[in-house]
Amino acid sequence: MAGLRTIKKDASICEIMNGSPEQITTLVGREVYSNNGVFVGEVEDVRIDLRERQAVTALAVHQLNHELFEGRIEAGKGVLIPYRWVRAVGDVILINDVIERLKDPEEERGSISA
Repeated sequence: MAGLRTIKKDASICEIMNGSPEQITTLVGREVYSNNGVFVGEVEDVRIDLRERQAVTALAVHQLNHELFEGRIEAGKGVLIPYRWVRAVGDVILINDVIERLKDPEEERGSISA
């Protein structure tokens, strides 16, 4: 995807937003997708560690993909996605594939025996 930048682990706010901390708010409203192109949700807020690392630690995501979170998250609720899962930031935000992280142990056993 054009316009995406790879983000290093534990990047500071300035590094994430090209040296402009005030631009961190531009993450709000961006759509979040997994590496496999699955829509996850939309960024509602950003959690920042201002005391020690001065880095983004999580993305608060709402308007979640119903199929992805069905039975796990109440309707109208959101999730915090650890920023270490973020792979790239551009017009959209790409994160590690959350589908594998959300599988129930029963689903995994079923897929192994099938």
